[in-house]
Amino acid sequence: MRRSKAFIPTSKEAPSDASLASHIFLARAGFISQSAAGLYNYMPLAKRVIKKIEAIVNEEMTKVGAQEVELSFVTPAELWQKSGRIEKFGKELLRFHDRKDNMFVLGPTHEEMMVELIRNRVTSYKNLPLNLYQIKTKFRDEARPRFGLMRGREFIMKDGYSFHSSQEDLDREFDLMEAAYKRILSRLGLDYRVVEADSGAIGGSGSKELMVIADSGEDTIAVCSSCEYGANIEAAISGEKKVIPDAPQAEFNKFQTPDIKSIDDLAAFFKIDPYYTVKCVAKKLIYETESEVVLFFLRGCDNLQEVKAVNAADALEIEDVSEEELKALGLVPGFIGILDQDKAKHVIDLNLKDAKHMVCGANELDYHYVGADLSVISDVAYFADISEVNAGDSCPHCDGELSFTKGIEVGHIFKLGTTYSKALKAEYLDENGKAQPFMMGTYGMGISRLVASVIEQHHDENGCIWTKATAPYMVNIMVSNIKDEAQMAAGEKLYKELQDQNVEVMLDDRKERFGFKMKDAELIGFPYTVIIGKELVNGNVQVYERTTTEKTAVSADEIFSYVMDII
Repeated sequence: MRRSKAFIPTSKEAPSDASLASHIFLARAGFISQSAAGLYNYMPLAKRVIKKIEAIVNEEMTKVGAQEVELSFVTPAELWQKSGRIEKFGKELLRFHDRKDNMFVLGPTHEEMMVELIRNRVTSYKNLPLNLYQIKTKFRDEARPRFGLMRGREFIMKDGYSFHSSQEDLDREFDLMEAAYKRILSRLGLDYRVVEADSGAIGGSGSKELMVIADSGEDTIAVCSSCEYGANIEAAISGEKKVIPDAPQAEFNKFQTPDIKSIDDLAAFFKIDPYYTVKCVAKKLIYETESEVVLFFLRGCDNLQEVKAVNAADALEIEDVSEEELKALGLVPGFIGILDQDKAKHVIDLNLKDAKHMVCGANELDYHYVGADLSVISDVAYFADISEVNAGDSCPHCDGELSFTKGIEVGHIFKLGTTYSKALKAEYLDENGKAQPFMMGTYGMGISRLVASVIEQHHDENGCIWTKATAPYMVNIMVSNIKDEAQMAAGEKLYKELQDQNVEVMLDDRKERFGFKMKDAELIGFPYTVIIGKELVNGNVQVYERTTTEKTAVSADEIFSYVMDII
């Protein structure tokens, strides 16, 4: 491609709402343009990157026997009603009616549609396993679309779905797909981590996320210092505490604690470690048709993880609750206790099961219980993992310690089980001729998000730094002065030689200043730029490597073989 003919509208100005490097540089370098909030047009450079990513995905899916299909973007709402997700997905699911008043949705994901596709078409265990996928535009009506391609409303996604006759075969396919996704990210040149995750609105179990490590990531992930364990903060767990503080010695009793409402004040008052205090976090849980106040109890040294709390209560959303609402239920804010509690539904963290020597609220103004033994409620109370892990906690799988880092979720895989096949009555006949619901897995990867993720991980103050697997063009030939016949001839010669070898090459033949062209080359992020300038009279050209920003002098007679060697 000749730069003088290419549609690459670069700019010095970044979008006013851009804060992430990928948003700034993809817009400035002429990859994307915004059409509305969360909606972006992909210009020629972006399309080249997207096609490269898609090609790698397709190659890896072919290796594992997955077959590509393409489903309708518009989905009958009836399928979502049958699966029970039309309300659970919330306002992110864009609904509309056609001229006949039939309701449809714009697919944010296609579990229901894929199940409908195979229902009554795959009828025997002999036809299983089956893995189908598509690469397609999706739509989620995000409340606050931001960060460019990182959190848009419309996006390109690879979503795959597998069907099985047994849990064992689903487990096998899940591991196979995890390995394939890891190969995709490695081929793209990305530093990533596979982490355990919450299943969210998709449902199912065995959920894992593939996270590209980046300081700008929205997700906090806990990783082990010694093994490969990693988990999204929403799903992370810790091992047994290595060092347990000395327990306070006190007989069970009610003790006056005037104006002591916070955990820090309580621990200081009794001169004990917060580990031996019980914290109550009151929240309002939202369900499909109602809401209620739920009390969450955990150790004073721990914090409530709200996604875990929502899952433990089988709710849709979680909200704060006011002191007035608590008092209306007969509760005493600041002194809500775990014992003799019948004013509201409560959930107790697993770390408190059978805990002894505890200090907790006495459900009476200015009073706490001391010496509480929680084993007395172990058989009647509801316990769940609702606490957030802390940096320095022990790993659940080895002796290592957990630390936090930031990541960008680019892939998410689930073991769905029979969640959708049962709801949509998708069945096959087993070896005994008995109808059984399909066991399912689902495997998503954000294609357009991967475009942004490459830049979040690979950029500097001057612009994009594409990896070799994702670069829109591998080589940029920059003729410093197009009026110089010798320079132009050398550029044309190298351009043709590289094209003949199927090298993706750009010839910058614009009538612009050297400095302007160089800034454009850095902004766009070509891996290599061959600079044909004044040194040509001495028989030399320069090769600028974007990753190192170093320039290497190369003989003009040897430049073709040099470029072929480095790419």
